[in-house]
Amino acid sequence: MKLPSAEEMRSLDQCAINEYHIPGIVLMENAGLGTVRMMENELGPAANSFALIFIGPGNNGGDGLVIGRHLHQRGCEPIFFFLVDPDLLKGDAAANMAIVRKLRLPFHVIDSKARVQALPVLYKQFVSRGKPCYAIVDALFGTGLGRPVTDQFLETIKLINDSELLHGIPVVAVDIASGMDSDNGKILGVCIHADYTATYACAKPGHILHHGPESTGELHVIDIGIPPEALARAKITTELLDQDAATSLVSPLRRRIDSVHKGSHGHLAVLAGSIGKTGAATLAVKGALRTGSGLVSLFTPKTLNTLFEIMLVEAMTIPVPSSAPFLGINDLIPIKQGLDGKSGVILGPGMGTEQATAELILELYESVTLPMVLDADALNILAENSGSLGVAGGPRIFTPHPGEMARLLGCTTKEVQEDRMRAAQEACRIYSKKRSDCIMILKGAGTIITSSGGSTFINASGNPGMATGGMGDVLTGIIGGLLCQGFGCEEASAAGVFLHGLAGDSLYQQHGFGYTATELADRLPQCINSILHPVS
Repeated sequence: MKLPSAEEMRSLDQCAINEYHIPGIVLMENAGLGTVRMMENELGPAANSFALIFIGPGNNGGDGLVIGRHLHQRGCEPIFFFLVDPDLLKGDAAANMAIVRKLRLPFHVIDSKARVQALPVLYKQFVSRGKPCYAIVDALFGTGLGRPVTDQFLETIKLINDSELLHGIPVVAVDIASGMDSDNGKILGVCIHADYTATYACAKPGHILHHGPESTGELHVIDIGIPPEALARAKITTELLDQDAATSLVSPLRRRIDSVHKGSHGHLAVLAGSIGKTGAATLAVKGALRTGSGLVSLFTPKTLNTLFEIMLVEAMTIPVPSSAPFLGINDLIPIKQGLDGKSGVILGPGMGTEQATAELILELYESVTLPMVLDADALNILAENSGSLGVAGGPRIFTPHPGEMARLLGCTTKEVQEDRMRAAQEACRIYSKKRSDCIMILKGAGTIITSSGGSTFINASGNPGMATGGMGDVLTGIIGGLLCQGFGCEEASAAGVFLHGLAGDSLYQQHGFGYTATELADRLPQCINSILHPVS
């Protein structure tokens, strides 16, 4: 599912209007009618009731006028509240206002705080007529809002959210909950808490990101008649990573034939683990094996080799001669020799940040031509040396959590979380360093995968039960395992993130929270099979 930004959505509307000659007022009519049909499906018949419809200054308000008219057609009395002078409406919104006037539908202007505060008195008058309130319709602001909500708009949103009088009345947001930034889900001071959102043509990033899901409620995408040809031509760079998208991404795993052997599905090199952090290496290896990687070899300090031999019976270990309990620059030659014939590399989980380790990571980052998944300590070392970091030797996939992303960008975790998509895209731009094969994965709720080629995915799988140690190590292993099976960097990243979340969802449905990263890794084959061979 494509997720257009506000600017991309404007371009899509204009394409339908200017190139396919579909008048804007027709799109507005389709939007309003589609919203009312959704309301009937969710709320039941609208007859013998009234609805409160809050109208803002732009086309979102015009959509609200159409909604009110179609509710009127169904025997529901629409009562419009204009937060601006209705005579100031323009274009298609003004045309629909003219129809409302002709029909003599009731409206009130609440263009000041004092008038907003008088609304409860009006509401009691409406209720006294003996009809129930069918719904509150939020048609204040659409996808173009980019400034904090103030004045009568602020007071109205607070009233809708907090008034005891209005409690329990379904709130329907038009396109997006007013007060939300549609590009990133950030709340612009205050935001409508909708029970349902009817969005037009496509869902928006804000519905998925940050506080978006909390304010959006149940999301319905309404077809407003934008031709599929226009959607196909649109340069929409962000996509929801849902079951449909994942099915397409994972499809190469179907190609296994009866005559394959372990060498047919890649050989992953894992550089991970140190004293006290052996679990990170173990989980990364398990993630790769459970995703179907043919062979996995773990480079380990000689002093830890016996431990890994016992813990990882399906993987191979390559003990390096260093006597230290961590990998370091003195191990460079045997490591580079051991990378010969490998399909991909994992670098970082549990490696530590000793000076010798940092020198090794920086050298491997710049010199190894194999695709490389970077996590944990590798990310922190790259961040500390970002000013002097050279061009990567090959394709690179970064997998930071918000704290690691903050270090990569030199900002705070709060700043990262306020606009996660911008943070991921900016980090990708900085660390791509003239390469077109850099991927940045910002982990967390709604994990973001963005590439130096310009595309972005927002993940739909995953749950709060995954907020426990080791989950990121398993994700790193999954992505490395897919790389070794012939997936491109972007495809391995997106498919890996979705599968990781899907396995977590499967466990969450069964147990609730409290499952472990090891259990998640073990659930992967079942989840892959469910995508490749869905039960009809």
